[in-house]
Amino acid sequence: MLRIAMLSYHTCPLATLGGKDTGGMNVYVRDLTRELGHMGIHVDVFTRSQDEHVPHVLHDLGYGNRVVHIPAGPEEPQSKSAIASYIPEFVEGIKQFAAEKGIKYDVIHSHYWMSGLAAEALSDAWGGIPIVHMFHTLGEMKNRVARSEDERAGEDRLAGERQILGRADRVIVATIAELTQLRFLYRTDSRKLVTIPPGVDTSHFYPIPPDEAKQFIGLKPDTRIILFVGRIEPLKGVDTLIQAMSCLRVSDIPRPVYLAIIGGEPNASPQNMSAEMARLQKLCDDLCMGGMVVFLGKRGQDTLPYYYSAAEALVMPSLYESFGMVALEAMACGTPVIASEVGGLGYLVQNGETGYTVPDSEPDQLCEKLTWLLGDTELREAMGERAAEYAKNYAWDKIANQVIAVYNELVEGEKMSMK
Repeated sequence: MLRIAMLSYHTCPLATLGGKDTGGMNVYVRDLTRELGHMGIHVDVFTRSQDEHVPHVLHDLGYGNRVVHIPAGPEEPQSKSAIASYIPEFVEGIKQFAAEKGIKYDVIHSHYWMSGLAAEALSDAWGGIPIVHMFHTLGEMKNRVARSEDERAGEDRLAGERQILGRADRVIVATIAELTQLRFLYRTDSRKLVTIPPGVDTSHFYPIPPDEAKQFIGLKPDTRIILFVGRIEPLKGVDTLIQAMSCLRVSDIPRPVYLAIIGGEPNASPQNMSAEMARLQKLCDDLCMGGMVVFLGKRGQDTLPYYYSAAEALVMPSLYESFGMVALEAMACGTPVIASEVGGLGYLVQNGETGYTVPDSEPDQLCEKLTWLLGDTELREAMGERAAEYAKNYAWDKIANQVIAVYNELVEGEKMSMK
């Protein structure tokens, strides 16, 4: 039986989605771990402890697999920049756990650049066992779309990413776009790169009749919503979506349409509210949107299929997105997706078939596509049906088998080199 040490240093796969550092990566680590367990592979997910009152070892992912919270620095939420210095402490905690349990891992699978640095130290300590890495987002790409200095990736991240690329045995990329970015921006050896997209849990995300979905989330049967799900940060382009919704008010759309935004903390006090949330709420006021935009805050993963199924469309107006798992989840629920033609979204959303792709930061073009979908029930339903069918190609059992093939290749290669 393969034993995998899965590293998710800065964010726990069990965290509620929509927070500052919780999103697609959390879902990826959680669902991949569950599927690997289902296939008989033992996985321990190591993450930094952020709450001393949460047990350090949890079995919430089933199949004997564990989420292990390692104390590294204060056991409370910290910014990414603040926790980079605690990586050595994280590594020591993992080594101690493995020693106490008497467990030897076959592969380290790390996520995001800080986990990659931890993986390198662990591999050194454990005799050079193979490292599989997934970045999820890239600092160089983030810098290309940053609107301010605060949004730029620091030199420590860029240097860390290059260090990991030199050391990792395999780097899993979500799309051909990410592969190209690594080859040309980072000069990565293409032999290390393998393209495997994230998966979707089709037993959880599937079409729910809209009337039942609306009843569950407290909407009237004739209420129409456009949905956004994600972190509230400038990179997500929510301001473009709000501007597009503003233009909808003068369009010939049957029945009023509301924008529901899932993510962030919209009811935080002014001193605790994030700058981006405050900016978006002010934008709604400036555009006189009134009750047309509803900030819902965080929502549990168990309720998302109802929101997706209740929506006329999901919109992802991002400036950069390595893949776009939210889009895949919505498609699996039979909901058309309108997305920026950036990164992985340009590959995932089939323009004119399962939804539309539009240039980023272009509210007029986004408004046009929203108008088309909202004004044509047959078109919307046909796109939703095609989206649900297309999403089946990303069922987790198919994706996990591809990841296991990478593990097996590396483990067999290591055995051969020891002979």
